[in-house]
Amino acid sequence: MPMDARHLEHDYCSVPEPAAVDHALDQTEDLRKEVDRLRRQVEELSVSQRFCLGRFAASDDDVRFYTRFVTYSHLMAFWKLIEPASHNMIRVSRARAIRSEAGTTGSAWGQSLQPIDEFFLFMVHLSVGLKQQDLAHRFNIHQSTVSRIITTWANFLYTILGSVRIWMSEEEVKAHLPNEFQDYPDTQVVIDCTELRCQTPSSLLLQSEVFSTYKSHCTFKGLIGMAPHGAITFVSSLYAGSVSDKELFKQSGIVSLLKHGMAIMVDKGFLVDDCVPCKVYRPAYLSKREQMSADEVRETQSIARLRVHVERLIRRVKQHKLFDTVIPLSITGSINQLYTVACLLVNYQNGPLVKAWAKD
Repeated sequence: MPMDARHLEHDYCSVPEPAAVDHALDQTEDLRKEVDRLRRQVEELSVSQRFCLGRFAASDDDVRFYTRFVTYSHLMAFWKLIEPASHNMIRVSRARAIRSEAGTTGSAWGQSLQPIDEFFLFMVHLSVGLKQQDLAHRFNIHQSTVSRIITTWANFLYTILGSVRIWMSEEEVKAHLPNEFQDYPDTQVVIDCTELRCQTPSSLLLQSEVFSTYKSHCTFKGLIGMAPHGAITFVSSLYAGSVSDKELFKQSGIVSLLKHGMAIMVDKGFLVDDCVPCKVYRPAYLSKREQMSADEVRETQSIARLRVHVERLIRRVKQHKLFDTVIPLSITGSINQLYTVACLLVNYQNGPLVKAWAKD
C-alpha cells in the first residue's frame, strides 16, 4: 500500500550536493551584482533628470554658466573651503523651515536639498538671475523654501567670506606687482565705483536719495578696490545712488587703510587728494585749460591702460546676471549681502585678471 507523502519522515541527515551549493552561491552573487548595477543606474538616471550640481559635473561650460566658476574643479575647491562651516548654518535653516512650515497643509513640495545643492541653487540665482518661482520648479521645492535658501546662503557667505582678510600689506602688493605697473610701483589699490539699477520707490524722498544723475535712474552705488595684480582687496557697502564719488570714498572706510608711502589710482572724477595721506595717480583733466601738455597726455594714456583692469573686474562682478536687471525693492534687505558676496567670489571663481589681460 503506497504511503502518503505527508506521512514521510524528513531525512535531516541528507545534505545537498556541493556542486548545487556552489551554483546557488554563484546565482546569489550574480543577483547581488545585478541589484547593485540597477541601483547605480537608477541613481544615474535620477541625477540626469534632477536639476542639481551633479547633473552638470562633467561639463565645465555648464558649471561656468550656472555658477560663474571657471571649472567644476574650481567650484569644488571652493566648496571644500566652506563646507565644514556650512553644517551649523544648514541645521539652523532647516529648523526654521520646520517651524515656518509646521502650520501648512501637506503639499507635493516635500523634497529637501543636500547642502551642496542649496549652494548650487544660490549660485544659479546669483549667476543666472533666475526668479524664485523658476528655481522652485527646477529644484522641485516650494517657492518659500527657495527664498529661505537664498537668504540663508547670502548671509552665510557674507559672514564667511567677509571674515577673510582681503586687504594686502604693502609688501604683499609689491611682491605680486605686474610688469605693467612698474612705472607706478607704489600703487596699493586701483579704485572705481559701480552702480546697480534698482526699482523706483514710491516715496518722493527716497526717489531723490537713490536717483543717480550719472545713470538717469535709481541706483545703489558701491566702491571696489583692486590690487595691481587683479585681486579684489576692498568692497564697500552699497549706498544710495545720489552720493558723490568723493563722499562714498570717505564713508567707505578705505581711507583708514591707506598710509604715507602708498599710492592709489583713481578715475579723473575722484578728487580725493585732500582726503588721503598718500599719493594719488589720476588721469589729467583740462579744468579751465584749453589743452593738456604732452607729458600729461602720455601719463593719462598710461593710467587709462592700467585702469582697464578694474573696469574688467567690475564687469566680472556684473556677469552675475542678478545685477543685470532692475533690482526689485523686495530684496533690498539682502542686496548688500548679495552684492558683497558676488564681489568676493570673483577672487575664487577665475584666474588672475592682469595676467589674462596681458595675453589678450
